[in-house]
Amino acid sequence: MRTVLGHTATDTDASPFLPAPGDRARLQHHLEIAGRRARTVRSGAVLAAATWALPPDVDPTGTVVASRRSGEPWFVFEQPDRDGAALTALGCAVALEAHGEDRFAAVAARWRRLAADAVCDPRGDGPRGSGPVAVGGFSFAPDGGRAPHWEGFAPASLQVPEVAIVRRGGDLRLTVTALVHADDDVADVLARLDARLRELRDAPPPVLDPSPVSRTRVASTMPPEHYEGAVQRAVERIRAGRLQKVVLAREVQVHTGPGAAPHDPGGVLGVLRDAFPSCYIVCAGRGDSAFLAASPELLIQRDGLRAGTLALAGSTRRSADPAVDDHLGEALLRSTKDREEQAIVTRRIERTLAPHSVWVTSAEEPIVVKVANIQHLGTPIRAQLASHVGVIELAGLLHPTPAVGGEPLPVAAPMIPELEGFDRGWYAGPVGWADTGEDGEFCVALRSALLTGGVARCFAGVGVVRDSDPAAELAETEIKLQALLPVLAL
Repeated sequence: MRTVLGHTATDTDASPFLPAPGDRARLQHHLEIAGRRARTVRSGAVLAAATWALPPDVDPTGTVVASRRSGEPWFVFEQPDRDGAALTALGCAVALEAHGEDRFAAVAARWRRLAADAVCDPRGDGPRGSGPVAVGGFSFAPDGGRAPHWEGFAPASLQVPEVAIVRRGGDLRLTVTALVHADDDVADVLARLDARLRELRDAPPPVLDPSPVSRTRVASTMPPEHYEGAVQRAVERIRAGRLQKVVLAREVQVHTGPGAAPHDPGGVLGVLRDAFPSCYIVCAGRGDSAFLAASPELLIQRDGLRAGTLALAGSTRRSADPAVDDHLGEALLRSTKDREEQAIVTRRIERTLAPHSVWVTSAEEPIVVKVANIQHLGTPIRAQLASHVGVIELAGLLHPTPAVGGEPLPVAAPMIPELEGFDRGWYAGPVGWADTGEDGEFCVALRSALLTGGVARCFAGVGVVRDSDPAAELAETEIKLQALLPVLAL
């Protein structure tokens, strides 16, 4: 038995999240160094963190869902099929926010300064994503998310969480982080962190229970005829030579009925990760709202000087009959319209990465990427970076790809809100994480919804090119909405 700053750690401690005596002593040491360092830096505050192992049966997503305080920020980034990869987070030690065209560069610069001064365990001692991280996302538009229901979701909003859990295979690590000011009492900071750790509970996400009281109501924000008209006007502009492609999305709302419980983001996450294990299952909770997605699209992954992404464009439905399903995939590969859409996205990504890379390479032919309810054309792209460009800055260079924006972007960008008629907010924006070495991963927030109380706003879009048919594009949005609508309709 050993006492560190008033806490007695024994073998009888029931919580799997509390540090062993050596880990607690290391955390205390980092806090003390950060306090001294804080007196020498301009900001007067320094990050301190410590990381330790967790039992392999801890559920990172279930833990943050079960342990979040009312109104507390929380975050989930999980891809079950990739060796159980998950990064989840609770609380906010530091908030990094910006808006405008330079929002990616602004938050990247601030995170770089914080990371450079941070007192933490050496990088590389744990799986990717262990140690202090910045988690969150970006709106689609430079000043997106102005509508009242997007409150809390700034155009650029990354947070350094107090508690983060990362899992790669059977390797689980917990990191606790604090921002230490020059005049802070280290004992008080450690006591606060200890209290937070004692609140953590390991539990599976809640199971959604269909309400026996009332039914949900599903309604398009704009009539379906409006969407078909928007697609037709876009096709006319493309055929007139103004642009090659534009992505147009719809918003569909799911309202719970009188007497029913509000939408439960934790329960929805549990269903999504079971139904879409190959997708990025993400959630960012802010205040009383939660933005979540089951996205098939990687925007950027950086590991040292290696970067990778996936050009995803062109879609068709799935079939329960394997022969029909394969036939649909082969037809997608032969579709002139979908191959054109895919090529536009691939070329733009290659052109964007090339000035920052020694080489960029992509697959000669697209592949069929199958998820639960839809299949896409995808082209894997890899790059060897020529110099240190952080993952946040890379996300800013690539966003928005023609898979969610258009080509050329300067023409397509103002056309999107004009034709869609709603505020995308974080829909189709990058969501992910960055570590202190500026490695990390961001996906594109597709198949997504914003949940606030009894209202869920669901989003889905399609790429419009010269051969697009308005009725067919409307039908494709219906397929994509099926990722979330059936779950929320419970």
